[in-house]
Amino acid sequence: MKISQEKRKRISEHILSFLYPNTPKLFFTSTIAQEIARDEEFVKKLLLELKNKNLVIEVKKSPKGKPYKKRSRWKLSDAAYNAYKKSDQTRP
Repeated sequence: MKISQEKRKRISEHILSFLYPNTPKLFFTSTIAQEIARDEEFVKKLLLELKNKNLVIEVKKSPKGKPYKKRSRWKLSDAAYNAYKKSDQTRP
């Protein structure tokens, strides 16, 4: 089943809205998928698209500096965080 571009965009926005209040925490793909109730592989594809748009940052190392072989952690990019913060300040 193919998901429309509009729905992909809305799910991507949901991912960003989950990451924004939790900045600067890093989350594994599985955690993000669980929070937005979506399949991990689909969420990973969306995260990679967001990464290409410079909206999220992929971290492939553990807090101790060891590289992950198959896992990634994600966080909101500084530019995306500032854009969200600016839009929050303009709300009444």
